[in-house]
Amino acid sequence: MRPLKSLFAIAATALAVFAAPTLAQADKLQDVLGAGKLRVGLLTDAAPWGFKDDKGEIAGLDADLARLIAADMGVKLELVPVTGAARIPSLLSDKIDILIAGLGATPERAQQVMFSQPYAVVNLGVYGAKAIPAATGKKPDNLDGRSVAVAKGSTLDVWLTDNAPKVKLVRFEDTPAALAAFLAGQADTFAENSAIALKVQDQNPTKEVELKFLIRQSPAHVGVRQGEQNLLNWINTDIFFNKLNGKLGALQLRWFKEEQTLPTL
Repeated sequence: MRPLKSLFAIAATALAVFAAPTLAQADKLQDVLGAGKLRVGLLTDAAPWGFKDDKGEIAGLDADLARLIAADMGVKLELVPVTGAARIPSLLSDKIDILIAGLGATPERAQQVMFSQPYAVVNLGVYGAKAIPAATGKKPDNLDGRSVAVAKGSTLDVWLTDNAPKVKLVRFEDTPAALAAFLAGQADTFAENSAIALKVQDQNPTKEVELKFLIRQSPAHVGVRQGEQNLLNWINTDIFFNKLNGKLGALQLRWFKEEQTLPTL
C-alpha cells in the first residue's frame, strides 16, 4: 500500500493537470487581448441602436459604444451584424466575443448570458397616431380591437399575447417589417421601444407617433457568455469609467436626444 502522502501528491498532480487547461480556456478577455481584435455582434436594422447609414456604414448607439469599448481595450474592432433571433446563438457559438444589440436582461436569458451594467434605458410600449387615445390605467383597454404590428417572438409579442387578449396582433419576422406595415396603414399601431419609436417619428413627422400604452422600462446591457467573469468585470469598469468622463452621456444625447440616468443591475 502506498503511503498516504504519496496518494495526496498523486491527487494534487492530477488536479493540476486537469484544472490548468480549464482555467486557460475560460478567459475570453485574455483571448481578445491576445488576438488584438474584439468581435462585437450588433443589429443593423434597428435604428438608432444599429443601422446602415447613407454611406452603407454601420452607425447607431451600439456601434459607437462598440468603437469606444474597443478603443479603451486597445484592440481592433470587428462589427458582426446579427439578427434579433440570432443574437444570443451567435454569442454562444463563439461567432462573436460580446453582444451589443439593445439586449434586455431577463431571468430566462440569464441562464445563457451574463449581463453588464446598463448603458441605456428605453420604454417598451405600443405607439400610434395622435388620434388614438392613450391608456388611462395600467391595462391596454384603449387598444381593444385595434391592430398592433409586432416582431414575432419578441418580448413585446410575448407580453401582449399574455396580457392583451383583445388586441389584434399582426406578427412579422422582424422590426423593419412591422414598422413598414404600420407606416403603410396595415396596422393601427406598433409595439417597440421608445428609441425606435422616436426614430420613426423623426423620419415620418406626419404620422405624429405617440406612446399609447407603456408596458415597462427596459435597460440595455452588453452580453457575454456565461463564465466570462473577467471580461464582464472589464466591461462594467469601462461603462462606469465612461459614465464618469461623460463619453457615454454624449452618445446617449447624440442618438436618444437626452442624457440618461441609468438603473443598476
